[in-house]
Amino acid sequence: MASIFIASLTYIVPIGRVDAVLADHLAWLKAGHEAGHFIAWGPREPRDGGLIFVKAPSRDEAEALLASDPFILHALADLTITEWIPRMAFPGLEAFNG
Repeated sequence: MASIFIASLTYIVPIGRVDAVLADHLAWLKAGHEAGHFIAWGPREPRDGGLIFVKAPSRDEAEALLASDPFILHALADLTITEWIPRMAFPGLEAFNG
């Protein structure tokens, strides 16, 4: 059974450097979604980073997936990973139920 992990990225460089890699990051997110790994994602407000909801069999696999993010590969963001155990997902959020 897969677990849910919340990846919190915090930019550590000027936003212009982030924007230069944004297209690659978005393509990576879409590919991860199509492979069934990423449930949801988006920027934080203010725009200082973003969140990715990851579905993975283990923390090690989640870490391996996230290590391939262009923002991480180019050292543009710090990454914090938190395992999340949803107790309730409302209609429309069924993907979070294991």
